[in-house]
Amino acid sequence: MISLEWVKDYIDISDQDLEQLAVKITQAGINVEKVITNHIDHLVIGQIAECDPHPDSDHMHICRVNVGKEELEQIVCGAPNVRKGLKVIVALPGAVLPGDFEIKKSKLRGVESNGMICALYELGLEEKTEETYAKGIEELGDDAIVGSDPIVYLGLADTLYELDIHKHRNNDCYYHIGFAYEIGAILNRRVHLPELSFEEEKEKVENHFRLKVETEKCPYYLAKMVTDVVIGESPEFIKKRLMAAGMRPINNVVDISNYVMLEFGQPLHFFDKEKLGDEVIVRDAIEKEQMVTLDGKNRTLKNSDIVITNGKSPVCIAGVMGGEDTEVTEKTKTILIESAIFDPVSIRYTASHLDLRSEASIRYGKGLSYEYTEMAINRACHLLQKYAKAKILAGTVKYEKIDKTPKKVEFAPADVNKMLGITISEEDMKVELERLEFAYELKEGQFIVTIPPRRLDIDPNVNDIAEEIGRLYGYHNLVSTLPKVPIRRGKYIGDVKYRKIISKRLRSLGLNEAKTYTLTSKAMAELFDYEQKEKAVLPNPMSLDKSVVRTSLLPSLLNVYYYNKTRKVNDIMIYEIAKTYDKSYQEESKIAILMKGNYLNNNWQFSAKVDFYLLKGIVENLLTYLGFQNRYHFEMGQIPNMHPGMSCNITLDREIIGMMGRIHPKTCKDEVYGCEISLNALMRKVKPLKYKEASKYPEISKDLAFVVDKDISSGEIEKLIKKAGGRLLQKIEVFDVYIGDKVASDKKSIAFNLTFMDANRTLTDEEVMEIFNRIIEQVEQSLNAKLRDE
Repeated sequence: MISLEWVKDYIDISDQDLEQLAVKITQAGINVEKVITNHIDHLVIGQIAECDPHPDSDHMHICRVNVGKEELEQIVCGAPNVRKGLKVIVALPGAVLPGDFEIKKSKLRGVESNGMICALYELGLEEKTEETYAKGIEELGDDAIVGSDPIVYLGLADTLYELDIHKHRNNDCYYHIGFAYEIGAILNRRVHLPELSFEEEKEKVENHFRLKVETEKCPYYLAKMVTDVVIGESPEFIKKRLMAAGMRPINNVVDISNYVMLEFGQPLHFFDKEKLGDEVIVRDAIEKEQMVTLDGKNRTLKNSDIVITNGKSPVCIAGVMGGEDTEVTEKTKTILIESAIFDPVSIRYTASHLDLRSEASIRYGKGLSYEYTEMAINRACHLLQKYAKAKILAGTVKYEKIDKTPKKVEFAPADVNKMLGITISEEDMKVELERLEFAYELKEGQFIVTIPPRRLDIDPNVNDIAEEIGRLYGYHNLVSTLPKVPIRRGKYIGDVKYRKIISKRLRSLGLNEAKTYTLTSKAMAELFDYEQKEKAVLPNPMSLDKSVVRTSLLPSLLNVYYYNKTRKVNDIMIYEIAKTYDKSYQEESKIAILMKGNYLNNNWQFSAKVDFYLLKGIVENLLTYLGFQNRYHFEMGQIPNMHPGMSCNITLDREIIGMMGRIHPKTCKDEVYGCEISLNALMRKVKPLKYKEASKYPEISKDLAFVVDKDISSGEIEKLIKKAGGRLLQKIEVFDVYIGDKVASDKKSIAFNLTFMDANRTLTDEEVMEIFNRIIEQVEQSLNAKLRDE
């Protein structure tokens, strides 16, 4: 949140329409999400003329309030400090307060109320806390004019920009001076930095403490010391600006620390020097080391965290939060000011695992400019001397191992034009660089540009410079041109290709695609563990049901089934194609199918219910479509969480690539069928498809059924039939399996349809019957089968 009243301290924008300025800033690449003003319609200053107790309440009062009209407004108020003669903020009917809370005429315990007398937190002008709630309604001074705008009276008539900053944009738009430079570049105006001067005492800061930095994660550390601090109220302009930025004023010392952070983007930390002692050591934390932070919580640290210590124990988690032991209180007289740069990655990690994301940690995590690190500590000294009567000790204790080598980039104007696709003249490029306040030289047609330290987001390469020139020159000036590059046919490759092909086929078979999380619960992750892969468990999951990286897709589809079942969806035909990962994060793409209910429905008579064989047919259709005909088989197997008598493994070229069947009733009591196949296993070569001319000669079809032992599968019989049938047997289909009173209890009947055909001639009944009888004889002898004749 950026206050435009605050920005005016650094750049002149008095002649600008702030709504239009927001448009210009957005066009230049910094998205202004909202333009916010504190003005609220129907909000006025009022004076309570009468205040009587409510007849039906022990704490409410019936007030008659002068709001600048001829008649007094009757308002019921429950604030503890409401009284006659008080000047207050009144929201009249029609006012809309933060949270889209509209004030309307109403009755409170039977008494009419025509508005609301407000506290500041109800207007969004301060944070709602126990303290502000207990304070009650806001009491205005005697100089407040009845009927006028209370926001103007409070000095809070500010315009705020809520920014949506791209993650690659650095810290410079998180503070007011940085944003002033952005406006300066757009309007081609110079930025004026605030006053940094102060008077120093003769006593030197080096005589009062020693600094040691024992970690590579702190390349820059500055410290100054102030004495005789008088803690009290902050000046009004500081309080109002902090409130506009969403911070609650506390006292002059704390407020100055926050004020400088919002001004320069450099977080500061103030230690009570008397509590701190004479030594400061910056080091990595010891694993499981503990300290109590300012919020009163005991924190357990990791060795990746950075701490500030007094030589014995931690007194501050660097870049995140200070410790309770060295907190500045109302009794504090001597303060040690810290202004430092810490490793941004380490700060982000610390803030995350401690769940301490603060304004300071956000800025440390973005990276800081070393030039502002020094300016910020001097600015703090200036303000402490001016508003807290502090005495500043001479000198600064400094540790620096930071690279201050200027970032320079050399390029020709043609390089920028090539990247932008337009022609910008050399003179125009000079103008844009001057607007950016990027120092440059022009030698023999080559620009040598020095990037200022404040722009950490710009690397010394021509790409970043071209982007900066282009956005200020205006994206609307970019001319559309057709690309002049060689092109080639676009096509999917690898697993993406197979995902597209398989997904299209499954949709054509009537299935709907589902998308589920890669993460699941520990209990669900244990289901269908037929591959027995070790699973990756997240050390810091966002919830228990998203704590394990799945190795199977079926548990997730089962959750989708339960979700639909509770919403009375009875027919479920879904599939998912996604990656799975084991503990070592080896990825494998898989296809999962889950079906239940009626595959086909007809409102009159016909329906096709999902069963084992219907699912098997879909799998066969898919594998055949992919070119694996005669290479896949279905083999019985014991599969976890699958029905032992209605499940099987799927093999391709004698290698198990998946499984299918009915989900075990103990896992899901409903009749649900599932399948899972490794997509990686399907990404293998297939022979080119061969097309044959349809035969001109008729085919002969014959049916037969064998009574066999129950443990004999149809696949075994098919192998014998195929071997005995020879080349004239074109097709074998199972069309019936019977178990009942017409066969023995340990037997079953399997019926086959056999199709005979020759592409070159018409077959005779005699030769077909010869093959047919040979098939019967072969099956009966090999499997102790009997031909069923009824």
